[in-house]
Amino acid sequence: MGGKHVDTATEESQADAGSRREKGEFVRGVSGFRHTLGDAEFPPEPGRYHLFVALNCPWCHRVTLARNILGLQAGMTTDVTFPNRTGNDDPADANHWEFNPTRLSTLTGCALPECTTETGTGQAYRLVNQIYAAEGSDEGSVPVLYDKRNHRIVCNESAEIIRMLNDQAAELGSSIAGADRVDLYPADITVREEIDSLNEVIYTNINNGAYKAGFSSDQSVYAAAFEAYFDTLSQLEARLAADDRPFLTGEKFTEADLRLYPTLYRHDPVYYIRMKLNGAKVLDFPSLWRWLCRVYAMSGVAESSSLDHCRQGYFGRSWNNVIPLGPTYPMSYPEAYVHAELAG
Repeated sequence: MGGKHVDTATEESQADAGSRREKGEFVRGVSGFRHTLGDAEFPPEPGRYHLFVALNCPWCHRVTLARNILGLQAGMTTDVTFPNRTGNDDPADANHWEFNPTRLSTLTGCALPECTTETGTGQAYRLVNQIYAAEGSDEGSVPVLYDKRNHRIVCNESAEIIRMLNDQAAELGSSIAGADRVDLYPADITVREEIDSLNEVIYTNINNGAYKAGFSSDQSVYAAAFEAYFDTLSQLEARLAADDRPFLTGEKFTEADLRLYPTLYRHDPVYYIRMKLNGAKVLDFPSLWRWLCRVYAMSGVAESSSLDHCRQGYFGRSWNNVIPLGPTYPMSYPEAYVHAELAG
């Protein structure tokens, strides 16, 4: 990284990334577009900005959560890709996110109603990488925050997008009055330090840790990620249980809760199997389960989430493309998330 400071709550160090991957470690790449809403070239305005997301992707899930929790549904348009990328038979090659609302899900046998065509650029691109190629980039990741007026990518780093949406919610056209709107990153320096500390461990051990466990091909790397993941879940359980606090920093929902939620939402029905994180379910952590149900009940959260997309996206890329139907005990998901009492 040439001495550059790495915010490990946002991105992973790329030091020796090639050799680490060769040894079987999953190493997440770094997003290349890092402009800021509020800069002179990207003024925050209602209706100007657009999001490209995949609902199975937890990094996109952060962004859709922020958009909806902050009341930006009307002020910021969105396009949704199919949860599986293109296959080897695709004329443009494999492994590209595509906008294809007619593609059938192997889980449901039907098209997924959330999937859209591409409407943000005015070019009706089929593939996400075409949006990047228009700016001379060979990236192809989601989420993407896009300026529809200047036809430019603003940012493709989820941690920075959610912070910008929070900072500029009013200017972007939030439908929620300021006094009633969640503040994901309050100005109080003590609270910010607590959020920053939580973000660090949640990103490293939970968000990215799930991928370290599930997509590494080295047993020792997997084992270390598995242990760190469940050790951190135990620490978060103890944190919530100590004073029966509703959220990680206390009485109010913050960015730390938002960043934890996408991983725990996926854990029982997806990651427990797909990421080999079968040490326990969230349901086995009573305080974390009640926290998960509490967040799920917040306005805008359920509509930000889709287990059909998650199941299709993760298991549809497995070796046989067969998607597990469970768990169904003690009840199916996401129905279970409205039953906090299941944890006892």
